[in-house]
Amino acid sequence: MTTTTAPHFETEWAHWHSDREERLRDPLGFLSLTALIWLTDQPERLPDLPGTWWVTDNKVFITARPADRLIHEGEGIAGVQILRPAEGAPGLHVRHEGRVLEVIRRSGRYAVRVHDPAAPTLRAFTGVTSYAPDQRWVVTGRFLPFDEPRTVTTGAVVDGLEHHHSAVGTIEFTLGTVTEQLVAFGVADDLRVLFTDATSGVTTYPAARSLSVGAVGDDGTVVLDFNRAANLPCAFTDFATCPVAPEQNRLRIAIEAGEQDPKLGGAHA
Repeated sequence: MTTTTAPHFETEWAHWHSDREERLRDPLGFLSLTALIWLTDQPERLPDLPGTWWVTDNKVFITARPADRLIHEGEGIAGVQILRPAEGAPGLHVRHEGRVLEVIRRSGRYAVRVHDPAAPTLRAFTGVTSYAPDQRWVVTGRFLPFDEPRTVTTGAVVDGLEHHHSAVGTIEFTLGTVTEQLVAFGVADDLRVLFTDATSGVTTYPAARSLSVGAVGDDGTVVLDFNRAANLPCAFTDFATCPVAPEQNRLRIAIEAGEQDPKLGGAHA
């Protein structure tokens, strides 16, 4: 473990925390979700949505009339619109008045996520409760790269879904007398990890927290600032499809740092 010498540690963390909360207030972000509706191969009218929706041959079909006021890429849908969302990627947007209907593909299944600026979760949001920042949770680790990236498959908070991550190596670090390892995703100049620890399901969200690690130093070291461990969208809403932490990243120690579980009442969201 190391202690950071960066000046104004608490002030810098406060700026990060404030920016994080401001991003969560995005009127069409994850806190605006009000529905997650899975599509079938049968044309259907979806609850509280105009048009008819279905899936055929890995394509999403929408039929609508001008009066339905559905807009895709700036053009009103009148007749049939075909969408091809990419697996695991951000969805394709269909606008309906002030809402965004996000068409997504997850594990070969297709769904519509409804973003509404008037969502109760967004309107009730007053911030995320976190542990107080503490420099003892700023840890130096060593990055051990794989010869080639490996695909790590994890489950999701939605039963039956999988997430496939590109793992590029492991990060080894020591807290107290305990040495741990985390599988790192991303690329060497922008690493990130998903993890759980002994606080998960007690004071922090049980499925996973995310930590941006950043770039690997010339000497192979990285800095893990667990004060910036952040909740995934699924910590705030039941309409997200987030991954759970890989088995390799379930830490034995209690990381009493970073964001706490909003569903336990710590955050007003």
